Amino acid sequence: MSTCKVSVCIPTYNYGNYIAETVESVLNQSFSDFELLIVDDCSNDQTKAIVESYARRDPRIRFITNEVNLGMVENWNLCLLLAKGEYIKFVFGDDLLTSPDAIGRMVSLLDDSSSISLVCSARNLIDESSQTLKIESHFKSGIMAGTDVINNCLACQQNLIGEPSVVMFRKSHAGRGFQTNYQQIVDLEMWFYLLEQGSFAYINEPLCSFRIHDQQQTAKNNESHSHLNDFVYLVSDYLHKDYIKQPYFIKKYIQYDALYGFWKLYKKSIITREVALELISINCSFSFLAWYPLYKSFKPLYKQYRKIFGC
Repeated sequence: MSTCKVSVCIPTYNYGNYIAETVESVLNQSFSDFELLIVDDCSNDQTKAIVESYARRDPRIRFITNEVNLGMVENWNLCLLLAKGEYIKFVFGDDLLTSPDAIGRMVSLLDDSSSISLVCSARNLIDESSQTLKIESHFKSGIMAGTDVINNCLACQQNLIGEPSVVMFRKSHAGRGFQTNYQQIVDLEMWFYLLEQGSFAYINEPLCSFRIHDQQQTAKNNESHSHLNDFVYLVSDYLHKDYIKQPYFIKKYIQYDALYGFWKLYKKSIITREVALELISINCSFSFLAWYPLYKSFKPLYKQYRKIFGC
C-alpha cells in the first residue's frame, strides 16, 4: 500500500452544491504530499459527476461511493479506516480550506513535536454563498496541555476547538475511531480522546472555513435534540477523570445542567413532564427535582465563574 504524509478526508452526502469549491481548496494547497480521499455516502445529487471529473485529472484523488448509506459517524470512521496517510485532515464536503498554507502549517507543527496530538486553527464561519460571517477563535497561538483544553471545554460547556474541518491529528492516535453512540458532538469527544494522548497546538489564524446552512448535519441534529443526549454522554465519560480540575460542586452543576436540557424541552411544551423525567432518570443517580431550586439559584453565579475561562 502506498503511503503519503497526509490523508485529506472528505466524507460527504448531498453536498453537490459545495463539493467543487471544497476540492479546489485542497488541490490549491502549497503542500502536495497528500491523498484526497472522498467517501460519498450515497448522495442523490450531482456529487459523483463533479468528483469524478476531478479524479480523472489528479491521481491523488481516491473516490469511493458507499453501497449503502452508513450515516455520518460511520462514514467518518470509514475515512479513517481507508486513509493511507500518517496524518489525518478532514475537510467536510460543504467546508473549505481558506489558506493555501493550511495543510503545510499544520503538518509542520506535528512534525516538530511528537508530543502534539491535535493541531487546530481559527476558522471563518461562512454562509451558503461563501461570504464570511465572522471569525471564530477561542485560543491564542501556541501549545498547551491537552487536558487543560478538555478542562476549558467542560467548564465552558461548549466545543471551543471546532469542527473536524479545522483540525489535524495523527492516524496512529485515532485507531479507536469516532464513538458511534454520539451524534452531535461526536467530534468533540474524539478531540478529548486525542488530547488525553498529548498536547494541543493552536494557530490563531483562520486557515479553514466552516459553512453554516440549513442542510448541514448540525441543524438536523438540533431539530432531533440528539445534542442533549451527547452532552450527557460527554459529562459521564470525562467529568470523573483525575485530570479534571473543577471543584466538586462545579462538577455537580455541569452534570445537572446537562440533564436540565431535557427539562427545558418540557418547559417549552415540546415533550411531556413524564417523558422529561424518564429521560433524566436514565442518566441521573440523584433526585433531579430536589436539586432544582439550588440549581436555579446557582446558575447566575456560574455565569460569572465561566468568565474566568473566557466563555
